Amino acid sequence: MVTGLPHAKGGIAMSSIVYVGMDVHTTNYTMCCYVIDGDADFARVELEPDYKFILNYLDQVEESYGEECEFICGYEAGCLGYSLYNDLSSKGVECIILAPTTMATQKKKGIKNDFRDAKDIAKCLAYNTYSRVHVPTMEDNAVKEYIRLRVATKNELKKVKQQLIAFCTRNGKIWYEGSKWTLKHLDWLRKIDFNEALLNETLQEYIASYYQLSEKIDRFDKRISEIADTEPYQEKVNKLKCFNGIKDYTALSVIVEISDFSRFKTADHFASYLGLVPGENSSGQTIRRTGITKAGNSHLRKLLVETAQCYTRGAVGRKSKALIARQERNDPNVIAYADKANERLKRKYYRLVRSNHKHNVAVTAVARELACFIWGMMTNNIA
Repeated sequence: MVTGLPHAKGGIAMSSIVYVGMDVHTTNYTMCCYVIDGDADFARVELEPDYKFILNYLDQVEESYGEECEFICGYEAGCLGYSLYNDLSSKGVECIILAPTTMATQKKKGIKNDFRDAKDIAKCLAYNTYSRVHVPTMEDNAVKEYIRLRVATKNELKKVKQQLIAFCTRNGKIWYEGSKWTLKHLDWLRKIDFNEALLNETLQEYIASYYQLSEKIDRFDKRISEIADTEPYQEKVNKLKCFNGIKDYTALSVIVEISDFSRFKTADHFASYLGLVPGENSSGQTIRRTGITKAGNSHLRKLLVETAQCYTRGAVGRKSKALIARQERNDPNVIAYADKANERLKRKYYRLVRSNHKHNVAVTAVARELACFIWGMMTNNIA
């Protein structure tokens, strides 16, 4: 039973809009209502983690008002993802997911609990002191989760490779003949004999894990290419593949992670969202620039920095056969825009390196500008 509700007659002054802060966990939901009139918060309750209890809660609050009112609910982005948003939105309840780092809340030292957090969320909603998280379509979200499965498997493979090399090194088997994980290196691993049955068995288990994970990644990549060649992704993916170093995986990742590029007013706003812009630590007349902010989407930031490595080699203006093949299915204006970007970015890298900038600094600068060109491509600003 919800207690502490104000009534329309007497007590707290009523407003037609009630802001509902929700501090949500997998074990419970903590609710708090807030109205701007009188700076009043009320109806603090703890509910079981089911959206149906939230609907009942809102009904009780409205009944206490004695009149119809508008609810705006919100919760911080976290473990529940978009599920609670989708449940409430399907029932006609306005719901907002708040980006935690953008919320203007005053955390008092030594005072933190779920009710206070719920109140802070409600006040952020009331005074618009937050940025909302973009909610993708169900289809985009499904593709994004599949891509992240591939990312998780890739991380597992990286770990197994490290463990395998460390295991061989500890037991006196070190590879000196060039790059690792080539066919020659893998053949060498398979032929290792420690003259100890259990060590050989351990080695074979490591090798088996390597091949199993590699095969899974190949299967995921094939499925991702199939998805990229379907509606509504095909045209967008083909456009992005006109850029040097971007193929199905990177193109589809960018598309489903961002969904709607028009929510960024300018290319700089998009680069800032990816955390590819320099930070600042200035005071008075002293201006200090720091490294990139690394805010926003870390997955895309990493992908673009990896893609920027493709601009660190090769002659300016030269196009590989693979890039020409990827560009064939596109409008000439799109190809011209991508060619301009590819040439400019390669020149930028060489210019920065000649100016004694470190390799990583130059690559990051290229990644930032690549993000700007991607925004232009996806918003049709290619003039």
